[in-house]
Amino acid sequence: MSDIKIRQITDTSGLKDFVNATRTVYQNDPNWVQPLMMERMDALRPDKNPYYEHAEVAMWVAEQNGKLIGRISAQIDSLAQEKWGPNLGHFGFFEALDGKAADALLKTAEVWLSERGMKRMQGPWSFSTAEEVGTLIDGFDTPPCVMMPHGRPEYDGWLKAHGLDKAKDMHAFRLDLHKPVPERAKRIVGMAVKNKRTTMRPVNMKRFDEEVATILDIYNEAWSENWGYVPFTDHEIEHGAKALKPIVKPYRTYICEYDGEPVAFMLTIPDVNHKIRDLDGNLLPFGWAKLAWRMLNGREDRCRVPLMGVRKKFQKGPLGAAMAMWMIQVSQKNVMDRGAYFGELGWILEDNDGMISILEEIGCEIYKTYRVYEKQLN
Repeated sequence: MSDIKIRQITDTSGLKDFVNATRTVYQNDPNWVQPLMMERMDALRPDKNPYYEHAEVAMWVAEQNGKLIGRISAQIDSLAQEKWGPNLGHFGFFEALDGKAADALLKTAEVWLSERGMKRMQGPWSFSTAEEVGTLIDGFDTPPCVMMPHGRPEYDGWLKAHGLDKAKDMHAFRLDLHKPVPERAKRIVGMAVKNKRTTMRPVNMKRFDEEVATILDIYNEAWSENWGYVPFTDHEIEHGAKALKPIVKPYRTYICEYDGEPVAFMLTIPDVNHKIRDLDGNLLPFGWAKLAWRMLNGREDRCRVPLMGVRKKFQKGPLGAAMAMWMIQVSQKNVMDRGAYFGELGWILEDNDGMISILEEIGCEIYKTYRVYEKQLN
């Protein structure tokens, strides 16, 4: 590995290299979508991403003969440790051109975590459950949706060769929006529609901050026992709301209430990756105009459901399932009216049998699987 140089990122120029490392890694992959440099820089900079307020982070790139051939981060999240135990360290943003680069990067992250007293290394978390989770292990034949990771088929072997084992898999489901809604699903939805104590309403954009607080309150309760969950901080909620506001639309963002109490929600967003595939990560000189037109012309085409939650007291009962299906079906019709043909729902933990059953009932199918790995450190 003497010909591979690992360089720690210490400045803005280095962050750009960190983002651009994927260009070499995926140079022959037709399904890779190079993210927008502006968006990635905001996600990685300590002065822009509130994740840094509760985490210590280090990042590196791998170089060979002056060419970027990989990257990795290591992070210690105090909130994750509070939830999942002390001495837990994460790695993230893992990308590598070959096995030697992968091993060098993983060793670098492992040493950094060990030197700080960590006894477990888990990842990829890039950086947290609110961002990209895991690496793709099945479903390489289609591009990733917005806020979802990609990967190379070799990653699973390289990570295992370094001593990392599977910690948890999660799935992304796809839905052909033109596929008729199954009759059984319609009957289940009818339970919620006919229940006089249950109502569903679109998000109120005039009270957007209040609505976001309501959604995140449901989310934090609904997800609190889910594997890997870390609660959002107030600053993260504020930051996320600001980022999402331009793309949140009432016709695809819903809250269900029971006796007037908000108990479930679903957020659907456009698949921005589909709209930026040909921009090569650049908004200049004319990329910004193309993206603005694509976002503002009213056509939906592809959508993703990144967040959905049902309060605990309804999670195991038929009414909870009925409310979830109700929100999905109404959103499905509304985005189809605007030209949408494809929907992704996920990610869903492999052992979340309740949500998997709901999605299968409405005709969804698993089309991508992601994996988080873990290793005990000396």
